[in-house]
Amino acid sequence: MSNRLAKEDSPYLQQHADNPVDWYPWGEEAFLKARKEHKPIFLSIGYSSCHWCHVMEKESFENKEIAEILNRRFVSIKVDREERPDIDKHFQEVYQLLNRRPGGWPTSIFLTEEGKPFYAATYIPPEPRYGMVGFKELLTTIALKYAKEKEQLTQKAEEILGFLNKQERVIQATKLDRSIASRYMAQATQLYDQHFGGFGQAPKFPQVSTYETLLDLYQLTGDKEALNKVLFSLSQMAKGGLYDLVDGGFCRYSTDTQWLVPHFEKMTYDNALLSQLYLRAYRLSGNDFYKKIAFETIEFMRSKMSKNGLFYAASDADSDGVEGGYFLYDYRETLEALIAHGIERKEAESVLALLHITPQGNVEGKSIVRIDDHALLDKEPLLATALSVLRRLRQERRYPFIDKKIILSWNAMMISTLFKAAVFEPRYLAQAQSSLETLLETLRLHGQLFHSTLLGRKPKVHAFLEDYAYLAEALIDAYQATLDERYLLEAQKIVNQAIERFYVGGKWKFSRGEFETDAEKYDNSYPSSVATILWAIESIASLVDSVYRKFLFKSLEVLSYELMRQPISMPKLTRVTLRFLYDDIVLKAKPDALKEVIAHKVRLSYPYLWLRTELIEGFMLCNSSACFGHEKDLQGALERLETYTQNALRF
Repeated sequence: MSNRLAKEDSPYLQQHADNPVDWYPWGEEAFLKARKEHKPIFLSIGYSSCHWCHVMEKESFENKEIAEILNRRFVSIKVDREERPDIDKHFQEVYQLLNRRPGGWPTSIFLTEEGKPFYAATYIPPEPRYGMVGFKELLTTIALKYAKEKEQLTQKAEEILGFLNKQERVIQATKLDRSIASRYMAQATQLYDQHFGGFGQAPKFPQVSTYETLLDLYQLTGDKEALNKVLFSLSQMAKGGLYDLVDGGFCRYSTDTQWLVPHFEKMTYDNALLSQLYLRAYRLSGNDFYKKIAFETIEFMRSKMSKNGLFYAASDADSDGVEGGYFLYDYRETLEALIAHGIERKEAESVLALLHITPQGNVEGKSIVRIDDHALLDKEPLLATALSVLRRLRQERRYPFIDKKIILSWNAMMISTLFKAAVFEPRYLAQAQSSLETLLETLRLHGQLFHSTLLGRKPKVHAFLEDYAYLAEALIDAYQATLDERYLLEAQKIVNQAIERFYVGGKWKFSRGEFETDAEKYDNSYPSSVATILWAIESIASLVDSVYRKFLFKSLEVLSYELMRQPISMPKLTRVTLRFLYDDIVLKAKPDALKEVIAHKVRLSYPYLWLRTELIEGFMLCNSSACFGHEKDLQGALERLETYTQNALRF
């Protein structure tokens, strides 16, 4: 028999609709029941492609004995973190406060009947394991403690909320200067993995904004080490494992240092941002390999993760209950498939060795497809044939579950990618424009932006700062690709709404309303909402009205002390700061003249160059304070730009 989650739109909540646990969605009905029956609340937060969320469901939420305890002694609430990031952010802060370390998913929180948290954990095994208390034992202990010591638990919960809502310290502002560039480079070098690329140890995440900032530094300072770190890392990431050589697309992170064994879920935000990064690497290096990976990733998203021009949230790590089952290959099965395709046994064995598909495997007896050198794909024709056979083998398997939520911010990232790809491949331009129009039709109702929905359903959750920020970025990218003034006006409108709703004296809120949460300044799975809205504001200041720089300056002032001390921890905010310190350059001309520049732009060296239509003769170059060049033709403008930037970068 289904529980209340059966009526919910969220695919993640739907996954739990047949649990024996009497789940409630987040809402007044659950809290009313808790208050009426004087029961504590068990809150579980996760998302549909989360492996350990599936493990806890199978072990505990499908366990009738555990479900009976939850149903009798607690009120149980399920939350999809992707649908309600405001709730998730609030309780991640609770977890970190109580445990003195970052949280994760599933997130397990115990609350009083009034909704005040007093205990926080992540994954909990059903029985004692890994040095952890068993879930069954924990439930019994908390239920008894709540019955006998409710007053003390409530007092503890109030103390926790008091800490979360404590008065903020006086802001320590410091001068922002260009020394942030050398500081960032030194910190990046310290964390850089010289053997396999990337930063830090396992688990290793792509950290796109870290690489983007290094590319800015390369363009600003000419430091080839910054470029080489990025290019080497991207080459290593694409060897196979984190990158799926068979279907295309990137997994969320690697469980090892060499990018081999990933956590197999594929997220829209990773694939959007990594595609942009590989395109930029191609632009700066001229190496077609990076463009190839970007286009393969875009095509993966279009073929597997898209409908009606919009993009789904994620595909699962698990398939038929096995983590990575869809992606792994058995040696004998694969060898027989190649031979059946007409490849001689010795040649088939040789090709499998090149693809690291071996009898012993590289993960639990099976193999993840990997190649040591992508150039082999051009030198060894049988490799392309083998990959085609591997693709057909996958078609016989069940594809991992796809969470078909349409999330505004993540779709905006992917649409930005399409606009940037259109510079190199014009056929992407029409889809980018169509997708942007469909996104606005789907998630903007009566002038209000919404965070997410399913296709054909009415959205319910209002947009958060990240939605406004990434949508503004996509609209600015649309303007830069098309020179259509409507996109720029729309971007300004979105920025104005974001300032009105989320800006408070130099600080930013992520959400307002039921949970008023501060916007994150540190980049996590993707660049922070603060950094992204400031990037968009910086663009509007340069392209529309310099008055917006006051919001940028005040926000950076609030963050300046941390930025100058530890810029590597806030890569996109460091990019925003570098852009502020080095200044934008705007190239102005008539629309027809600028369309020629869009093609030339791939070869321009300055990272903060923007195009702006203006009804003037020739080409004009301006920074934030003045115009410094007016040339008759494009070649003259490019020469003036090169001279100006070389002089400007010296100081």
